[in-house]
Amino acid sequence: VQLQASGGGLVQPGGSLRLSCAASGSIFSDLSLGWYRRAPGNQRDLVATITSRGISKYADSVKGRFSVSRDNVEKILYLQMNSLKPEDTAVYYCNALYGRNEFWGQGTLVTVSS
Repeated sequence: VQLQASGGGLVQPGGSLRLSCAASGSIFSDLSLGWYRRAPGNQRDLVATITSRGISKYADSVKGRFSVSRDNVEKILYLQMNSLKPEDTAVYYCNALYGRNEFWGQGTLVTVSS
């Protein structure tokens, strides 16, 4: 499985962005998927996950502002980010789990600044 993240950029506080993660391979619908982020000087933290059945979970810091979704036909994972805050500034990574196998995409930088 190869993952390609995109959609990052510079946005003002209160703005929105949608990240995408396109996947290769034929097992996309069986994957558990997630978004993580690494802020400058910090470790990589979980943002949101979505199971193969579409059950989602969120970090407390993004609940009510971010929404994770998946398109199993197009093989794309999304992260809709609303009401962005400067503390959301980070490199965002998509992640996939299949059994004991774990896959990572390259990061996409999100900068929230006025």
